[in-house]
Amino acid sequence: MMTGIWEQAAAQGKSVLLAAALLVAGGAGAAPAGLEQSDLFVAGAGGYHTYRIPVLLTTPAGTVLAFCEGRKTSASDTGKIDLLLRRSTDGGKTWSDPQVVWSDGDNVCGNPAPVADQASGHIWLLMTWNLGSDHEREIMAGTSKDTRRVFVSQSTDDGRSWSPPREITPSVKRPHWRWYATGPANGIQLTRGPHAGRLVVPANHSDHSNPNQHPYRAHVIYSDDRGHTWKLGGVEEEMTNESTLVELTDGTLLHNMRSYHKQNRRAIATSRDGGITWSPVKLDAALIEPVCQASLLRASWPGPNQKSVILFSNPASLKRANLTLRFSYDEAATWPDSKTLHPGPAAYSSLAVLPDETILCAYECGEKTPYERIRLCGVSPIILARPPSARR
Repeated sequence: MMTGIWEQAAAQGKSVLLAAALLVAGGAGAAPAGLEQSDLFVAGAGGYHTYRIPVLLTTPAGTVLAFCEGRKTSASDTGKIDLLLRRSTDGGKTWSDPQVVWSDGDNVCGNPAPVADQASGHIWLLMTWNLGSDHEREIMAGTSKDTRRVFVSQSTDDGRSWSPPREITPSVKRPHWRWYATGPANGIQLTRGPHAGRLVVPANHSDHSNPNQHPYRAHVIYSDDRGHTWKLGGVEEEMTNESTLVELTDGTLLHNMRSYHKQNRRAIATSRDGGITWSPVKLDAALIEPVCQASLLRASWPGPNQKSVILFSNPASLKRANLTLRFSYDEAATWPDSKTLHPGPAAYSSLAVLPDETILCAYECGEKTPYERIRLCGVSPIILARPPSARR
C-alpha cells in the first residue's frame, strides 16, 4: 500500500512528503507506524482549567518531550500557571503521565523553550516567571508589582528530572525592557561554521525606550559553554514578537517571527554571525498569519540520498484557525507543499522529528475555540529525498 502511494505521488509530480502527510492528516486512511492523531492535554482534565503553549523536543536519545503550560483556574495568561511535561520513549505512541517541571504558588511559570546539547545529551529549559497577580498590560505599563524574569533548568537524565530553576535575568534582559518571553518554541544547536556547538534560543520582549515606536521586538539568547551561561544576542526591528529559528545549509540563521505589520505575514530575518546581528526584517508573502506563534524546524540536511527539508506550522489564516504544516525544499525560500492538520479553531504549535524521520506536530485546537486541547499529529517518515529506485 505504501509503495503505491509513493509511486502515485511521484507520477503526479507531487512530493512524497505530501503523500505521507495525507496519511495521517485525514486524506488517505490509517496513520503509518501506529501513529494517529491523539490528545496530549485536554482542558479540564488533570486538575487544570486549560492547557496552552505546546513545545516539542526530540532528545539526543530519541525521547520526545512535550511541554506545556497548565493553567489552573482559567485560560488567562496570568494567575497560577505550572510548567508541565510528558515524555514518550516510543515515538509518540504512548506517553508518561504529566509531571510538574516548575510550580511556584499562585505565580506564572511558563513559556517553555527547550534546547538539547547533542554532545552531552543534556537538556536546557529556558522559561519565564511573573507574579500571578501581575497582568501583561500592567507589566507593559510599568505599574506591576514585579516584572517578567528569565530562568533556566537542566536535565541530565533525558527529561526524567530537572534541576531547580536558576534565574539568568541580568544576563539576558536589558533594564528598559518590561515584558519578556522565551520562545515559546524549541531552541537549536548550531552545526556549521565558527559557531558550531552554540545553543540559540528565540525570545521576545517589550522595549519602552522610544514611546513613538511599537514596543514588541524579537531577539535571541545564546550559550557558548554548553548551556552553563547565557548571553543576549541580536535584537530585531520593532513589530516582531514570538519567534522560531532554523539553521540553513551555509550556517546562516533564519529567524521567523510573529508580526504586527498590517499585511498579516510572517516576518523573517537572517544572521551570518550566529545570532549576534540580524539583517533588516522582511515579510514572507507565502506565510499568512493571524498574529500568532508558529514553529520552524529542519527535517533533513541535503546529502547524497536526501534533500534539504524544512518544516513550518501555524494557523494559516487571518484568524486562529486552519493549522497547516508546510514543506520547503530550498532553504525556506519557497513553500510548495502544505497540508491542513486541523481546519477549525487552532493556535500555537510545535514540530519535532524522530530518529526514523517521522514528523510530529503538537498544536492547540478545538471545535469552538482553539484552546480546548493540545493534539498530537504524526506524519510518515521522510523518504522524499531518496531516488525513485530506493522508494520500493
